[in-house]
Amino acid sequence: MNISNDLTVNDLIRQLENVWEHSARKIHLIRREYDTSKGSPVFTEAGKYTTRGWTEWTQGFQFGGEIIQFDATGEQEFLELGRTATLQLMAPHITHIGVHDHGFNNVSTYGSLLRLMEEGKIDPDPWQKNFYELALKSTGAVQASRWTYAADGIGFIHSFNGPHSLFVDTMRTLRALALSHRLGHSLFGEHDEQISLLGRLIEHAELTATYNIYYGEGRDSYDLLGRTAHEAVFNVNDGQFRCPNSQQGYSPFSTWTRGLSWAMCGYPEQLEFLGTLPDGELEPFGGREEIEQMMLKAAEATCDFYIDNTSSDGIPYWDTGAPDLHKLGDYRSSVADPYNEYEPVDSSAAAIGAQGLLRLGRYLTSKGEKKKGDKYWQAGLTVAKTLMDEPYLSTDDDHQGLLLHSVYHRPNGWDYIPKGQKIPCGESSMWGDYHMRELALYLSRVAGEEPYYTFFHGIGGNQP
Repeated sequence: MNISNDLTVNDLIRQLENVWEHSARKIHLIRREYDTSKGSPVFTEAGKYTTRGWTEWTQGFQFGGEIIQFDATGEQEFLELGRTATLQLMAPHITHIGVHDHGFNNVSTYGSLLRLMEEGKIDPDPWQKNFYELALKSTGAVQASRWTYAADGIGFIHSFNGPHSLFVDTMRTLRALALSHRLGHSLFGEHDEQISLLGRLIEHAELTATYNIYYGEGRDSYDLLGRTAHEAVFNVNDGQFRCPNSQQGYSPFSTWTRGLSWAMCGYPEQLEFLGTLPDGELEPFGGREEIEQMMLKAAEATCDFYIDNTSSDGIPYWDTGAPDLHKLGDYRSSVADPYNEYEPVDSSAAAIGAQGLLRLGRYLTSKGEKKKGDKYWQAGLTVAKTLMDEPYLSTDDDHQGLLLHSVYHRPNGWDYIPKGQKIPCGESSMWGDYHMRELALYLSRVAGEEPYYTFFHGIGGNQP
């Protein structure tokens, strides 16, 4: 990536305004045209959202995106859309024991509503507040109950694939455990065993850092600094790690860039969260220094890998080992081409990863490492600037998506290939649109000197 070192947030203000204008029109278009009886909207085909019956993991992104639109613009209609849908439709997600997606669905809805109430953007209402808090306490505990013990003596939240499966993208699900813990909640097991949600958050992050992320330390023949494996597979009989794997990437030994980006975002976000906790809460799990160093190592490694293996404008292709990527030549030295003939880009990975770069940059600067922090901050701004313009920002008022050139499941062939094209392109995903809005909210708040945007701000106690 060619990092724009002189770029500032203020340089992006007009682009941010443009994002919110188009975002509003897209929300209205989906509400007007999409048939909800078909299930949650997942990705677009020829510009119209459709569904895919795998798991219901995108509904919270739809309603959460509406809540973000209100957060950014203050337009009450979007609050009412998102809040009403959360009340009417999101309850099954709270008690869903079959998925690892609680941090996606429920923090994006119930969590955002509670945060906005605590920030004073929503009128205070004791019953609404109690309702959101109960939902968040429950979702964190339900998510933490989906647990597999590894041979290390600690465990992880297993994916919907089953108890053997640790997904790298589940790092962002830890938001659910963090909020539940922050609200004073615990998981209770057999014989009323009290289980710390903070403890499970830290253990999951540690095993992900150990088995899904590589550090160039000779682990195997493909051990590149910052490379990630989508899935780590464990023997459930004895907890031993068996092998890396990939569900949505090309191979276990290449990097699916959306999984990479969720690690890039998840670790800095949790570092920010840990900074609000007293040292005593972290002592039973190794202490602040040990925990933060583990997370920081993972965050820096993944962000460095992204910077080193992404096109010059900051947009990644869907997998760094995609079989026809070599036909593009030195793609890292040129601007990404979403309309090429060989391999698709994934703009949703860029939207998620940009937020991780920005958060890591700010975190390091706050710790006195300004030079290093500036590198990641400027990289995040570089990616954001690219995304908030064509060909990635969708300006066609008939297209329901906001962020173009997102990819869902390339190996399964689920993505729509437009007529005249050889690869998926020109389409959107609900998670891509959500993270585009979340990235824009992050930057809008920095530009507007509003409270710094975190998923936990004001919940269970204000940030120091």
